Amino acid sequence: MNFDIRAVTLDLDDTLWPFAPIGARIEQALHAWLETHSPATAQQFPIEAMRQVRERVFADNPHLLHDLSAMRRLTLEHALRESGADLALLDPAYEVFYAERNRVECYPDAVHALERIAARLPVAALTNGNADLARCGLDQHFVFQLGSREHGAAKPQASIFHAACTQLALPPAQVLHVGDHMLMDVAGAARAGLRACWLNRIGAQWAIDDVRPDLEFTTLTALADWLDAHLDTKDTAAA
Repeated sequence: MNFDIRAVTLDLDDTLWPFAPIGARIEQALHAWLETHSPATAQQFPIEAMRQVRERVFADNPHLLHDLSAMRRLTLEHALRESGADLALLDPAYEVFYAERNRVECYPDAVHALERIAARLPVAALTNGNADLARCGLDQHFVFQLGSREHGAAKPQASIFHAACTQLALPPAQVLHVGDHMLMDVAGAARAGLRACWLNRIGAQWAIDDVRPDLEFTTLTALADWLDAHLDTKDTAAA
C-alpha cells in the first residue's frame, strides 16, 4: 500500500497503555482516600456505588461527554454532597484521582516504537481521555497534545481530527491516525479524510461496513517497522 504520510496522530488509552488497570487503581485509591478523609462518603458510596453514580452522571450530562474531567468532578461532588461531606474535599479528592490516572504502564512495545516513529515523523496525541503526557513522562515524544476537552468535541467528530491537521499544517490525507477503537479512532479518522491505522492488539474482527482501516497491526512496533520500510522506499524513489 502506497500513500504519503507526513505526520502521525496517536490515541493514548488502550493504544499506548491499557486503561483497565488504571481505572481499577483509581477506584481503589479514591475509596481509600475517602475512608480516611470522609468516612461517611466512603461508607455511603463504596466502589460499586460510586461507579453507579459515575454512570448516572454520564447519562445525565451528554453535553459533557467530551470532558471526562468535568464528569469526574461532578461524580465526586455528588458523592460528597449526598453524604454531607465538606465540599472543600472536592479538589484534593480530584487530585487523588488525577495522580492515579496519570500513573500509566505502557504496553511493552509502546515506548521504543513511539521513539522510533517520533524520530521519523511529527507525532501528536489525539485523545478523548484526560491523561496529561507531561505527568505521564511521555510528552517529549509529541509535538503537541489535543484533547476533546480542550477542543470542545470528541472523536469520532471530524472537527477534532481536522483541528489536529491544522495544527500540524498538513492536509488530512497526509496524516495517519493510529488508535485502538474501531469507531472513535479508525472510522472517525477515515471519515474525516485522514489515513487510518487500527492498532488491534486483541485480534478483534472489523465490524464497520462503510470504512476500513488503511493499515492494521497488533503492535506499535509493527507500525514503526512499516513506516521505516515505507519512508525508506519513498526516500529512495525521491532520490
